[in-house]
Amino acid sequence: MWRNSATVSFSSKLLSYSSSSANPNYFHYASAFSIFSPNGVVDQTLSPSHQRFYCSSAVPSPSPSSGSVIKLGFLANKSDAFRPLCLKARDAVQLARHYGRCYWELSKARLSMLVVATSGTGYVLGSGNAVDLAGLCYTCAGTMMVAASANSLNQVFEINNDAKMKRTRLRPLPSGRIAIPHAVTWASSVGFAGTALLAWKANMLAAGLAASNLVLYAFVYTPLKQIHPVNTWVGAVVGAIPPLLGWAAASGQISLNGLILPAALYFWQIPHFMALAYLCRDDYAAGGYRMFSLADASGRRTAAVAFRNCLYLIPLGFIAYDWGVASGWFCVESSVITLAISAAAFSFYRDRTTQKARRMFYASLLYLPVFMSGLLFHRLSDNPQCLAENPNSIVELPSFPEAVTESEEDDQKKKVRYVTAGPQGRAPVAYASIAPFPFLPVPFYVDQ
Repeated sequence: MWRNSATVSFSSKLLSYSSSSANPNYFHYASAFSIFSPNGVVDQTLSPSHQRFYCSSAVPSPSPSSGSVIKLGFLANKSDAFRPLCLKARDAVQLARHYGRCYWELSKARLSMLVVATSGTGYVLGSGNAVDLAGLCYTCAGTMMVAASANSLNQVFEINNDAKMKRTRLRPLPSGRIAIPHAVTWASSVGFAGTALLAWKANMLAAGLAASNLVLYAFVYTPLKQIHPVNTWVGAVVGAIPPLLGWAAASGQISLNGLILPAALYFWQIPHFMALAYLCRDDYAAGGYRMFSLADASGRRTAAVAFRNCLYLIPLGFIAYDWGVASGWFCVESSVITLAISAAAFSFYRDRTTQKARRMFYASLLYLPVFMSGLLFHRLSDNPQCLAENPNSIVELPSFPEAVTESEEDDQKKKVRYVTAGPQGRAPVAYASIAPFPFLPVPFYVDQ
């Protein structure tokens, strides 16, 4: 009769016997036997399937008979079925955390969130007076999924290169934490889902831009990195498309005003990439990437290209004000931050050291969020692009002497139509103002 279950001494005998016995399953028999011991406690030194249970009694118990061992052997085959549910739940949580971490790194989540921020900014700028929050969320979610897909495919194609570089050798694919077919399945699934979401909740134009950007990044920019230094400029085009995607998702079209933020993204990426390529020259050389800085031993041309593209950013604030996208204050703020990053680039040009390159890199990281925040804060939602929600709308206005080109005898009231998307085959006859915006010039067209 078994009272108060097995003891420490009996368990130690079982362990010593299992190590010397020809039958290795005897230890499992003992383990299965100990599961039914009342008042047992778990020893965490063994795996969950081989945990030892001890009772509170110190009285040794008799060894089990041969019949008991046979019964215990039958129970041992079903040991997994008696595992506590908490252990199975813990395994599931650990598995989910493992793959979640792999998906996070495959997607380059921080970089993808920066892409989402630029796309969301473009959406707000193209929304006019009222921003559709649901549409903004759908656009950001779709952009995030497409960006995650592109970054994952990039790592699939560059697995051998990443294994040679110090800063990338611990990524999920080079380190073997996830299989290549699994990563391809993940990338394809999220890419298709993101494009479908944009097509369903936004419009086909935004979905087309997202799909085109995915192809350009994964199948053009990625292999080009190992072929020619022009990859930096192709990558800048890839980075400039997301804000245009957001504008297209909000307005349903691509207009001239919507190109200001993409232009800023394009010119900003060149000094940003040049600083990074200079800092990681040895790593890029080990990985087999043909970056611009590798063919420039002195770093002079690399610094000159960075400084030149910083100067290209200066007019953007004035263009945004001239086109009615932002107020005059944005000109001041944009000029200040652009001169700051230009000064960092010029300092790097004069003294090409790692410290100066790192300073320019940090200046570029600061420039982009400040520029986008200023553009959002000082944006003008009552510009002509936002006033004309329907380009074919008809506005009844009293006669405008400036807009009349007929004879003076014709005094009937004119029907005047305003458009912003284009002249639609006719040239504007005059510029007038619409109340309550007396200082806002709007091109008007005369309808007979």
